[in-house]
Amino acid sequence: MSQPSAHTLPTRPDPTEPLRELSADLATGPDGLSQREAARRLAVYGPNEVRARSRTSLGAELARQVTHPLALLLWTAMALAFVAGIPVLAGAIGAVIVVNAAFAILQEREAERAVEALARYLPEQARVIRDGEPRVVEARVLVPGDVIGLEEGDKVPADARLTRGAIEVDLSMLTGESVPAEREASPALPGVPLLQEPDMVFSGTTCTAGEARAIVFATGSRTELGRVAALSQRDRPERSPLEQQVKRVAWLIAAVATAMGAVFLVAGVAVGLPLTDALVFAIGLLVANVPEGLLPIITLALAAGVRSLARQGAVVKRLSAVETLGSTDVVCTDKTGTLTRNAMRLHATWTPGDGTAAGPATRALADAVTQCTTATRDADGAVTGDPTEVALVLGTGELGADTDLEARDARRVALYRFDPRLRLMSVLTTAPGGRRVLITKGAPEAVLSRTRTGPDAPEHRTARAEADRMARLGMRVLAVATRDLPPGGAPPRRADAERELEPLGLVGLYDPPRPEVAAAVRRCHEAGVRIHVVTGDNGATAAAVAREVGIGVPRLRLVAESEKVTDDELDELLGGGGDAEVIFARSSPETKLKVADTLRSHGHVVAMTGDGVNDAPALHRAHIGVAMGRSGTDVAREAATMVLTDDDFATIVTAIEQGRRVYDNVRKFIVYIFAHLTPEVVPFLVFALSAGAVPLPLTVLQILAIDLGTETLPALALGRERSEPGIMARPPRRRTQAVISRDMLVRSWGYLGSVSAVLALGAFFYVLWRAGWQPGAPTEPGRPLHDAYVTATTATFAAIVTCQIGTAFAARTEHASLREVGLLTNPLLLAGIAFELAFTAALVYLPPLQHLFGTAPLPPDVVAIVMVFPVLVWGTDELRRRHRRRRAR
Repeated sequence: MSQPSAHTLPTRPDPTEPLRELSADLATGPDGLSQREAARRLAVYGPNEVRARSRTSLGAELARQVTHPLALLLWTAMALAFVAGIPVLAGAIGAVIVVNAAFAILQEREAERAVEALARYLPEQARVIRDGEPRVVEARVLVPGDVIGLEEGDKVPADARLTRGAIEVDLSMLTGESVPAEREASPALPGVPLLQEPDMVFSGTTCTAGEARAIVFATGSRTELGRVAALSQRDRPERSPLEQQVKRVAWLIAAVATAMGAVFLVAGVAVGLPLTDALVFAIGLLVANVPEGLLPIITLALAAGVRSLARQGAVVKRLSAVETLGSTDVVCTDKTGTLTRNAMRLHATWTPGDGTAAGPATRALADAVTQCTTATRDADGAVTGDPTEVALVLGTGELGADTDLEARDARRVALYRFDPRLRLMSVLTTAPGGRRVLITKGAPEAVLSRTRTGPDAPEHRTARAEADRMARLGMRVLAVATRDLPPGGAPPRRADAERELEPLGLVGLYDPPRPEVAAAVRRCHEAGVRIHVVTGDNGATAAAVAREVGIGVPRLRLVAESEKVTDDELDELLGGGGDAEVIFARSSPETKLKVADTLRSHGHVVAMTGDGVNDAPALHRAHIGVAMGRSGTDVAREAATMVLTDDDFATIVTAIEQGRRVYDNVRKFIVYIFAHLTPEVVPFLVFALSAGAVPLPLTVLQILAIDLGTETLPALALGRERSEPGIMARPPRRRTQAVISRDMLVRSWGYLGSVSAVLALGAFFYVLWRAGWQPGAPTEPGRPLHDAYVTATTATFAAIVTCQIGTAFAARTEHASLREVGLLTNPLLLAGIAFELAFTAALVYLPPLQHLFGTAPLPPDVVAIVMVFPVLVWGTDELRRRHRRRRAR
């Protein structure tokens, strides 16, 4: 019989419709597709693979990076270095441009790497029925309508619905559930999420037991795995606020430098300067305004922040993310393993007969719980397995239960594994006398609904109230019930077994909070950072843990069934400036994505934790995706911006503080760099405004020696400055806040720059006047005053360098006094200053460098004068800061 053409098939049929109708929609049957039809469908649907979005070509990315505004400024500086006859310096600037472009291009590849990690979950081959015959094909050629075979150890090659047989599937990479789920050929359940359908299997998951056949209904990008990949690539990572602001500042500097050069070129000619002198002046003004070291210093400061965080347990994969951390104002965190130790232990029991006291009923409960576990012992006798199961075995052993796990398994007749849809598990075991006993444990509401007397019986209301009380104390509560079954015969179907149960009692498991979390939460609140908990756990349990660590101050809101929350409700919960912190309980990875989207839409900067494959879209969508290094999947770690090697919430807070510190330090070295623009520009203005009567107090080469020589190491050292006092006692900065503020410009160009310019010109005129110079006197080579002029320009150069030292100490703090920060607490700065002085001495006193940079040895009295300048510059700024502190009181 001929089969319908592939183009008549639905794009994605409803996989939950009756199996007969699904087979008809897919035009397939028990014998599968023919090879010819499979080939036609492959042409229509495309390969069964996770596709990465097409990458921008390397050439286009490189072109974008080397035309960045700061890169353009560096190109300008490089050209001027060639004009000045210093090809080595020009080559060094070109290397800076290339290194920064390489950093940026590497960061562009994060989303592609996350998708490549997803692709590793897909098998290379699949067993399929084609033309009625079983065969092995490449998994990439599977198409909707193919009939595939699955057995223990297979990776599921596509989304499919079982047509016969039963298997257990490890869905942890999609759902986060560590226990395999049972899947069997059965009717779909209405209203159940697709991932919980009892007859569905999904691409990339692993078959751990059993054997089955299934019809493929989705391949490639139409699978659940493909949907995760598409969401992970939906947006490119946004540029950080610092990157955006540096770009704006670079254009501003470029515009100012070009305008000033052009204006003063015209002005110089207008006041009678020779054209050659006017051009030299214009070039010098451009060089003085270009902060050649700004971009590499920012890059290196961020890299230093990355290294510091790595030592503290946070691996940051994108340099700019360090600065984004500093503006984070909302953290969305998991509970288990992040807020808590992930070290579950049996904390309490309750039985209808004994209540919470130990007695015969409690011993019976403990014995039953031990039988209803899957934990095992390793060669050393240690209990291993799921943390909940391990905690139950160890806890019931302390209550006197028999914890011989080999004997337990020998008595076991059947195991009905934990089903997240049913929220319970059961075992059928042989009791003394040969009778069979079914033991069920699971969520209290699930177990009590299957009891003989029904969920509304008075004793069950008491049990539910006790379960609620235990949950409010932070415990994970499980109910345990039993049922006697006739001896002999095959084990009953699960649906027939788990009914008419007799309750035995409740057990409460407690995963204590990490000891450092409460202090970390308190620091978040002091810093103005709100914390929301997004967990799959019970709401009362999550709320109890949250309250214990201080989350929910001053107000806590609980969403018990977060999957049902609407967009309008999310806007009401998370929008605006409310002070409530929210717990999203019984949540899925999709909840995290919705929460991240909502917070972003309201202008918040979001850090989001996650560990599963399905968490990848939310991790990618958050400004800072935080993956768990120990418990997280490869996909989560690839999609995240930051990986916690210790899975500890406190490390997130440390990272936020580090981000604030890095941002502050960027501002500090911008103040430091910008403060030198004034003393570099003012000499050229004096030269121009005097119509050449005052010779140039500084040469272009000396400016380049300052910008790329003496100032670089102290600027880098400021990037390693410790946090200022009170850094975590101030609210998060707004994402739109400019990195360069009016106050910064007033401080750098006005106070620090003006003082430095006055001192530098003072040194220049002191040397000239001492030699008998008068305005207008010639200083060209061969003239009597030429040697004095060279010494005077050297004095200007040395004066600016020593003023840099004072500026460096002043820039170490924006508000506090230097005494609070400590004079000697930044050894890198001291080393940078030592290099600065040695470099300056080499330029001033070594003959080869004297010839190159136009310098001359300084007399002792001039050296003595300029060595006082650091104290004068720093002292002036210290007085200004003290005055501001007094006004702020």
